[in-house]
Amino acid sequence: MLEDKSILITGGTGSFGSQFAATLLARYPGIRRLVIFSRDELKQFEMSQRFPHAKYPGIRYFLGDMRDEKRLRRALEGIDVVVHAAALKQVPAAEYNPFEFIKTNVLGAQNLIEACLDSDVTKLIALSTDKAAAPVNLYGATKLCSDKLFVAANNIVGKRPLRFSVVRYGNVMGSRGSVIPYFLKMRETGELPITHEEMTRFSITLKQSVDMVMWSIENTLGGEIIVPKIPSYRISDLAQAIGPECKTPLVGIRPGEKIHEEMIVPSDSQNTVDLGDYYAILPATGNVFTNAYRDDKSVKPVKEGFHYHSGDNGKFLEVDELRRLIRDHVEPDFQI
Repeated sequence: MLEDKSILITGGTGSFGSQFAATLLARYPGIRRLVIFSRDELKQFEMSQRFPHAKYPGIRYFLGDMRDEKRLRRALEGIDVVVHAAALKQVPAAEYNPFEFIKTNVLGAQNLIEACLDSDVTKLIALSTDKAAAPVNLYGATKLCSDKLFVAANNIVGKRPLRFSVVRYGNVMGSRGSVIPYFLKMRETGELPITHEEMTRFSITLKQSVDMVMWSIENTLGGEIIVPKIPSYRISDLAQAIGPECKTPLVGIRPGEKIHEEMIVPSDSQNTVDLGDYYAILPATGNVFTNAYRDDKSVKPVKEGFHYHSGDNGKFLEVDELRRLIRDHVEPDFQI
């Protein structure tokens, strides 16, 4: 599907963006053009050493910011598919710098939608977060606003062959600023601070998140929020997996933090369908694209009141599984 397409990744030098680019180049060596759009010139330079233009003639590196609509319009010239991974993401930073998060995550999303509407883009997949479901912090609130913007954008595409969809998932294992790299570093001190002894989180590997976006590019209709069926883990089990000899002092929940993360809240259950490996939250008002899900007898609605959260999941990662995943996806030399 993407062999002869032009694709742009916003936030293309981040953990997801760089892995998604590597996957695209491996699967589709004949890709027409792959634009890496980000604001960090150092990361672009480092990425260009890994994926040089001489070896990958279709790759381009565009410096730009989501806040600059004119630059987005220029970057989108000739682009068929957009994967929107750019965002400010750190919860404490959002609480302290709310205006900056709104400018990038909300107004930046609007800029991208406007630019896509005035281009030849046919598909946009926006990355969301479990923190956007019933948000209790500003970061989650900005991503919920962003999700709403992309879902509603399908109402104004007119006769364009353009569709907007969203993917929502939990913590990417080993991503920058996440708990696993933090625990791996802290275990040298002999202490792994635990915020709450009952805390749980969803877990998804970087490869799974990339595969999910690839699936969404090929299968989404426009207007749905795609949610993966993924396992959870207990923070206490993660501490045991990484530092079984470490002390685990309780330090309390940080501002804007939940004990259990959510991806589908009960109020969304009446608009959620089960697609097998994924759930799809459909627009509450419906649209001409997602109505196809409701008309498809093979697509099953979830039960009313269904609540998908990390503390009440059918699959929890045990200590040995966590250790294996850490070796496979975060730190190959990890040993106990």
